[in-house]
Amino acid sequence: MIDLHTHSTASDGTYDPAALVDLAADRKLYALALTDHDTLGGIPAARAEAQRRGIRFIPGVEIEVAFSPGEFHLLGLDLRDTEGAIREAVGRLARSRDERNERIFERMRAAGIEGDYGELRDAAAGGMIGRPHIADFLIARKVVRKKQDAFDRYLGKGRPFYVAKECLELKEAVRVIYEAGGLPFVAHPLSLFVSWTRLGSLFLEWKELGIAGIEAWHPTAKPGHCRRLEKMARDLGFRVTAGSDFHGANRPDRRLGRTAGDRPIEDSYLEALDR
Repeated sequence: MIDLHTHSTASDGTYDPAALVDLAADRKLYALALTDHDTLGGIPAARAEAQRRGIRFIPGVEIEVAFSPGEFHLLGLDLRDTEGAIREAVGRLARSRDERNERIFERMRAAGIEGDYGELRDAAAGGMIGRPHIADFLIARKVVRKKQDAFDRYLGKGRPFYVAKECLELKEAVRVIYEAGGLPFVAHPLSLFVSWTRLGSLFLEWKELGIAGIEAWHPTAKPGHCRRLEKMARDLGFRVTAGSDFHGANRPDRRLGRTAGDRPIEDSYLEALDR
């Protein structure tokens, strides 16, 4: 098995980068991509541990791209140089995320929920803070009982505490991934919330802009939809990947090395990274 989409404590996962690699090794994964949101911070520790444990490590990142009506996430996989334009771009996004979080806390205080974003930031000890962490804060304050409730009632798009964060334009995101020696893939395409017809048109448009491939297999999609995505992608000449989008305890429904329908992620999907 392999996994081409995972998260660590460098963004919104619950395993630190080295512990994530250890878990992958213990579960007999052959290769692992670390694709934290808008940060490259976990890559050095994960790479070092992968070398120690004998796992193929694939440096990556997940970047949010400006899009409506849904969410457009772009995976940059097999990055070779993380010190150039891509580091500046994700650093800009990280700063924007902090500003967004401050505004979310302002909205919560206006609604009578007391809290200091600085305390949450201090507790993160330099790690990135996203909406899942704020959902945990709402659970601790007994505003909601479950994380999904926090998103459904307060933090999801269109809900009272939702604040949009800065995103990259697609052309810039594709450019910085290629400049880092990586390959850009559309992550979990069904989160775009467009029709299948529109999706096909977008894929053709994005291929012209340099998108290399599609993450056809993701645990939030039905296996039948994943097969349809894979066929569509291959018919259009895209590379195809599969991932678990593993977050640890933050998303216990997602298992490392497995994707839609609890299907093991086969080594054959590594072919998407062939140069």
